[in-house]
Amino acid sequence: DSSKLYFVASRYLLPASLVLLTISVDLKEIVKLGPKALIMFFTATVGIIIGGPIAILIFSAVAPDVISAPPPNEVWRGMTTIAGSWIGGGANQAAMKEVFDVNGELFSKMVAVDILVGNTWLGLLLAGIGYTKLIDKKLKADSSAIESLKNKMDAYQSSISRMPSLTDLMLILMVGFISTGMAHFFSDLIAPFIAENFPYLDKYSLTSGFFWLVVLATTFGVVLSFTKAKELEGAGASKIGSVFIYILVATIGMHMDIMAVFDDPGLFLVGITWMVIHVTLLLIVAKLIKAPYFFVAVGSTANVGGAASAPVVAAAFHPALAPVGVLLAVLGYVLGTYGAWLCGILMGMVSN
Repeated sequence: DSSKLYFVASRYLLPASLVLLTISVDLKEIVKLGPKALIMFFTATVGIIIGGPIAILIFSAVAPDVISAPPPNEVWRGMTTIAGSWIGGGANQAAMKEVFDVNGELFSKMVAVDILVGNTWLGLLLAGIGYTKLIDKKLKADSSAIESLKNKMDAYQSSISRMPSLTDLMLILMVGFISTGMAHFFSDLIAPFIAENFPYLDKYSLTSGFFWLVVLATTFGVVLSFTKAKELEGAGASKIGSVFIYILVATIGMHMDIMAVFDDPGLFLVGITWMVIHVTLLLIVAKLIKAPYFFVAVGSTANVGGAASAPVVAAAFHPALAPVGVLLAVLGYVLGTYGAWLCGILMGMVSN
């Protein structure tokens, strides 16, 4: 706490990582994946947004003690950090911690739930890859789109990848930190302006400077994805963004207590219930639109696992498909802050 490592990581490395991770978002390529990939991705997102409030409602009825706590330790506040992690990633999780003012002890419990429940689901998805043909048959899915995708991705990957030069690395850092500086500059203007003129927006976190810092950094990344700055991805912009995320995660881990969750085992059940709602919705929609298992697995992992896991799951189907995982995970980063914030507002409403 005294070293201010978390403060530096969350205020400077986090916005820079959001810019570098979203700079590679290829909205055209994502659209080209076909509607089923996007439908499954958004279904996964919606499953998390509505799953949190539904889990709270279920436990309010059957075990109210699990989710009732006096302010500012309300369980729903802590759950917003899980929503941030499960829709976007570590960056969005840290954003929700600040935006909804989640204290360290509650955050530790939620990180433990996030890691244990999220990684168990990830393991099940990977195990399911061995049964892809069987699952596709059950879903009555057509996987010919995946084959053409494999061929398309092979060509695209080899066209942009290059060895980064010193100039490339300095440019990547410059883009990340100049955008971060601009996000700080504008958030320092916007948040006080809203606090002064529209104080009632405080309940939507719109007076939080950190909220605007994260939203602006993400927006700058998306805007830059339409410029030549996008070419920095070939030199590894998203890899450097991921390094910043790992530093942030390490600083979070420094004041995390895994044992804290055993003081509150009911929270695990809330997390499992939440995940079951997410999975149920995914399977219902996959069956309705006959989406192949690849889109189910990657759509879910792009949300729950983020940029670290989605390419791993996608590549387990075929190495050339890893970028599909990256593209959807980056979309998760873009939506993570907005989706988790909406989930937080809904959870706050059903809790009160």
